[in-house]
Amino acid sequence: MKALVTGCAGFIGSHLCEKLVSEKIHVTGVDALTDYYSTEIKKANLKNLTGNPDFSFVQNDLMDADLKTLLKDVDFVFHLAAQPGVRGSWGEHFSIYVKNNILATQRLLEAAKSSPGLRKFVYACSSSVYGQIKEESVNEEHRAMPHSPYGATKLAGENLCFLYNANYGTPVVSLRLFTVYGPRQRPDMAFTRLIYAAISGKKFPLFGDGSQERDFTYVLDVVEGMRLAAQNDKATGIFNIGGGHVVSMNQVIRMVEEIVGSKIQIDAKHSELGDVRRTSADISKSKKVLDFTPKHDIEAGLRQEAEFVKKHVHFYHDSMRLL
Repeated sequence: MKALVTGCAGFIGSHLCEKLVSEKIHVTGVDALTDYYSTEIKKANLKNLTGNPDFSFVQNDLMDADLKTLLKDVDFVFHLAAQPGVRGSWGEHFSIYVKNNILATQRLLEAAKSSPGLRKFVYACSSSVYGQIKEESVNEEHRAMPHSPYGATKLAGENLCFLYNANYGTPVVSLRLFTVYGPRQRPDMAFTRLIYAAISGKKFPLFGDGSQERDFTYVLDVVEGMRLAAQNDKATGIFNIGGGHVVSMNQVIRMVEEIVGSKIQIDAKHSELGDVRRTSADISKSKKVLDFTPKHDIEAGLRQEAEFVKKHVHFYHDSMRLL
């Protein structure tokens, strides 16, 4: 079997590629290696795949790549490539989000519609599409009302997926991922910055009062959800992929302080536009249809991420200065 993974050098993409090749699936990984964060970090993410005969790396932008060639004889497409980040999606940078999250998705779908052997097109969506929620948790029937331009572009990409499904029969499934963490998490994401602050003694920028809550999902649970969705021929539509660990930032700060063994200096900042107060996934559909159950406890997952940041702290010095 063959798979195409876009965004293969990223946080989630690199873990996914390792899982797929471990199952003897030949993976072609595509990544533009954009400068959103250090390209050295992205290249290091691929270290465990280098030299593996079941992995081929293509450095290219999806807007320029020869997609028909890349899709030849492919069984599965995992579309993870995107411009990430809520805070950066406002203002003049929005055009980058349109290009990387909407136009690139449409171009990939256009190529995939005429790929006869394609079994599944897995789109990595985001819980950001739900926006502000009042309920205890949200299921896939909840109205999508993004609270940021980033969320709006991810929802537009998802809508394109189902347009191609309805009109061309492209076998699409969309996974709405809830705040992913773990080893290799991007340097701009909260857990990495928090752990780095604990290790380095630098201040951690806390947006808001710390009471905001997130459904944190360990990266290997996300990878398993993607694998299950791809290999289940009956899986269609939208699925929430969450970790079942809804905790506040204040609680996470205390956990990291205990794990690292040092007090974190807080740089209190106002809440930023686009940030939501709470995310919480109802994953009953994923459990029933995909047989998906998150297996990683947040404290154990945080320990794994902290060990990774400690071991590779040199990667983060320059990245943190730029944030």
